Amino acid sequence: MQEIISSLINTPTALYFVVGVFSLCIGSFLNVVIYRTPKMMEQEWRTDCQLLLHPEQPIIDETKLTLSKPASTCPKCNSVIHWYQNIPVVSWLVLRGKCGTCHNPISIRYPAIELLTAMCALIVVAVFGPTIQMLFGLVLTYILIALTFIDFDTQLLPDRYTLTLAALGLGINSYAIYTSPTAAIWGYIIGFLCLWVVYYLFKLITGKEGMGYGDFKLLAALGAWMGPLLLPLIVLLSSFVGAIIGIILLKIRKENQPFAFGPYIAIAGWIAFLWGEQIMKIYLGN
Repeated sequence: MQEIISSLINTPTALYFVVGVFSLCIGSFLNVVIYRTPKMMEQEWRTDCQLLLHPEQPIIDETKLTLSKPASTCPKCNSVIHWYQNIPVVSWLVLRGKCGTCHNPISIRYPAIELLTAMCALIVVAVFGPTIQMLFGLVLTYILIALTFIDFDTQLLPDRYTLTLAALGLGINSYAIYTSPTAAIWGYIIGFLCLWVVYYLFKLITGKEGMGYGDFKLLAALGAWMGPLLLPLIVLLSSFVGAIIGIILLKIRKENQPFAFGPYIAIAGWIAFLWGEQIMKIYLGN
């Protein structure tokens, strides 16, 4: 095992290959996370509501959904997707983007997320090299991709992932991996409060809720990873991109529908994580 690790450290090509293939597999798993997590939450909410409103009635017997069970099935014909039909990217190409049983189209988003995960992972390797920062950077990248698409689909940022991300940030920075322990704590606190203040003022002025608490928790988690100094950059980048997309959506949509802000925080946070210090130096003219 030690020889394999040494080989990866000393051979960049091997490191890129292993991380790339591994991340394609992680991307396939993230597709499951993105699809099932909101359904798992809905199932839990239904159970909680039934226990609260009708505790005397037996709980409706339904198959408990987890990330591992039941086996993945085609959403159209419910046929089980076998392992050889679930090889990242390759299976989609071999099946020509169609279910192997009913031949209904399979969304191109599945291989796209797998490729996106691998591409982002390789960028992390290029930035950090074979270091402990790279390993934790991959974890951050995977979680941010999952949160981005969950929020895009459902306008939800599950606590089980945002709080886990925050705990990881505080935990690894207790060893000063990316920033000092004190900076990580302040980053978490300031990250939460700065968006909460914006939310409160917007609600005070308009009487409407401009964003959800999940956005606060996500920015707080990013603050726990990077400290408070990069938070202004994250807020600025996410607001700029979010404003552009928001204007486009207002033009396209006939109704004034809300849109998810979490994906823009996640994207801005990932950019700041990799190149934040360089961007700040350029901005400040150093």
